[in-house]
Amino acid sequence: MRADVVRHCAVQDGEGGADMGAVRGVWRWRGNPLRRATDLIEAWVALIAALLLVTLSPAIGWLVGSATEDSLRQSMRLQRQQRHPTTATVLSPAPPAKPPSYDPDATASHRQRGAVRAQWRAVDGQRRTGTVSTVLAKPRAGDRITIWTDAQGHAVGRPLNGTTVRTHAALTGVGGALTAAGTLECARRLVLWRLVRRRYERLDRAWAAVGPDWGRTGTGS
Repeated sequence: MRADVVRHCAVQDGEGGADMGAVRGVWRWRGNPLRRATDLIEAWVALIAALLLVTLSPAIGWLVGSATEDSLRQSMRLQRQQRHPTTATVLSPAPPAKPPSYDPDATASHRQRGAVRAQWRAVDGQRRTGTVSTVLAKPRAGDRITIWTDAQGHAVGRPLNGTTVRTHAALTGVGGALTAAGTLECARRLVLWRLVRRRYERLDRAWAAVGPDWGRTGTGS
């Protein structure tokens, strides 16, 4: 009995440190006389988690990225139908304007945008005046700039383009894949934590049974 407990204590549980290298444990523990049920379960959990990590995570990332791209391309087509380029004449510089809703150029770090008071003609021919953004470094009265307007002639942001759509879809897909991978890893660690707790509970019970007789002559014989 005492020798069994010593052997049991000698096997390290690897708490919290099980990684994908434990996949080999499925084979390693097959004929091991020191194998516990939780050892085999841990190895199988690691194997399943590894398989899901290399198959399910990329699949989820691809699905999320594809869905995002389809949605953005639909928005791009709609924006191109509803928004029209027109030439505006600068009247005077103006305080920075609030960027129009979802203007891809407004967040481009390599293009510093200013604001000007400008005048332009709407699709129906009416003259409109308002504050619009521009990339001109030093805008002056009389300068001509290209802006985008909606069907009512109001200034709006530039329509989405293919590069922006692909970039956002790719980033969303990568984020989806990483989220799936993180969820799998959290699930694996949760199962491992439960297994480690069960091992310690069994070890405590085994030690409680043999502990009072530890070191006595003839114990376990």
